[in-house]
Amino acid sequence: MPELIHSPTLIEAPGEPPKVIREVAGRVNTSEVRLSIAHMTSPEGWSEPGQRPGFDEYTYVLRGCLLVETESDPVRVEAGQAILCRAGEWIRYSSPFEGGADYIAICLPAFSLDTVHRDE
Repeated sequence: MPELIHSPTLIEAPGEPPKVIREVAGRVNTSEVRLSIAHMTSPEGWSEPGQRPGFDEYTYVLRGCLLVETESDPVRVEAGQAILCRAGEWIRYSSPFEGGADYIAICLPAFSLDTVHRDE
């Protein structure tokens, strides 16, 4: 039988200024370990530490523009575009552009603090 997810769980986010993470499915909201789905709202000027996660992350930008730094070149991901960052790749997300960004992040397997491997 289908399972209704009544609401997401708000999760504290690293970075400055703070962004809002609403986990719809994942380890926190639904005890799901296979994948996580979260709606992120990052304000203009937000950035977080770099990371080398142990999961694939699909990021789909709904509004604004997200900057994804890699070991080679930075990538601007505009509204309506998506990016796939594979497990083991170094990445750093930020929203330095006017208006910030709203985006959906899907992680396979589910996001975990133990496997995100953020820079010190």
